[in-house]
Amino acid sequence: MDRILIEALAVDTVIGAYDWERSIQQSLSLDLALATDIRSAAATDDLLLTLDYAAICQRIQQFADTHQFALVETFAERLAECLRTEFPITWLRLTVRKPGAVPNAASVGLEITRGVLPEATQELGT
Repeated sequence: MDRILIEALAVDTVIGAYDWERSIQQSLSLDLALATDIRSAAATDDLLLTLDYAAICQRIQQFADTHQFALVETFAERLAECLRTEFPITWLRLTVRKPGAVPNAASVGLEITRGVLPEATQELGT
């Protein structure tokens, strides 16, 4: 299975558990790996047959603009759910980093994977 990559996508959003964080926007850095089969798109040079990463990035920023969460974990989970609902994504790996959240660390964050890779299903004989 092929993967579309989006790396170091910067999005600004209201996020944080502390009161002072709820009154400002903070920057998050996102890395995504999105499973898809690119063969048809590559053979025809047709954007409609692949994942449109520009549209996905635009949707991520819209999501960040319209949602506020205390936890990076909640942001990641809800964003993954949103993307898998609105785009033909069967599997994704999403890394969310919050730069400057902890002194002496470049960033803190988490990585989640959601869905099933088609190749994993085939290997199990299902």
